[in-house]
Amino acid sequence: MHSTKENLQVLHEDNHIIVINKRAGDIVQGDKTGDKPLSDVVKEYIKDKYNKPGNVFLGTVHRLDRPTTGIVIYARTSKALERLNKMLRDKTIKKTYWAIVQQQPKKATDTLTNYLKKNPKNNKSTAFTKEVEGSKKAILHYKTLKNLDNYSLLEVDLETGRHHQIRVQLSNIGAIIKGDLKYGAKRSNKDGSIHLHARKIEFTHPVSKELIKLTAPTPSDPIWDACL
Repeated sequence: MHSTKENLQVLHEDNHIIVINKRAGDIVQGDKTGDKPLSDVVKEYIKDKYNKPGNVFLGTVHRLDRPTTGIVIYARTSKALERLNKMLRDKTIKKTYWAIVQQQPKKATDTLTNYLKKNPKNNKSTAFTKEVEGSKKAILHYKTLKNLDNYSLLEVDLETGRHHQIRVQLSNIGAIIKGDLKYGAKRSNKDGSIHLHARKIEFTHPVSKELIKLTAPTPSDPIWDACL
């Protein structure tokens, strides 16, 4: 399931940035598992495609959880990386996620506000209604796009980017993402994925200043396919 430079799905590519549709199981950048990160795969792809000698510069702009699929932006120049990092801090990069949840939320559309606290020991966040020590405010907006027999497709827009934010906030209202054992799903997905997908992104190109709007195709499986 992991990406290799042969099956890499590139959504956009120019001299300054490269945007990938990440597969489930890919890690965006190296971590303690020692598994080969997606950033290395992208570097190999660039090195081969452009016959680049020596090291390829690639900056990680933002992350996606390992079991999540969808849009990841990498910077190909330090100038682009610096500007994209600033855009992230200023919240001018608009990201939209799709989530398939097991329980239809009571409200078709809602804004969820919680205080999330991360436990590094089990790499899990907990949602609180009031501020607690070490917690960070988390806000998201969702709307229901489609109801299937056993699942609902939600579109989620984030106002904040917290650890496992969508997973924990949806689970907190009983709308558990399919396959997400960590946050209450009864069964895992066979490929270790969860049905959370970074679907769309909209931002101003850090160098050319043109508006970039991208949509990442969903993984191919019967439930995603039923939602399209």
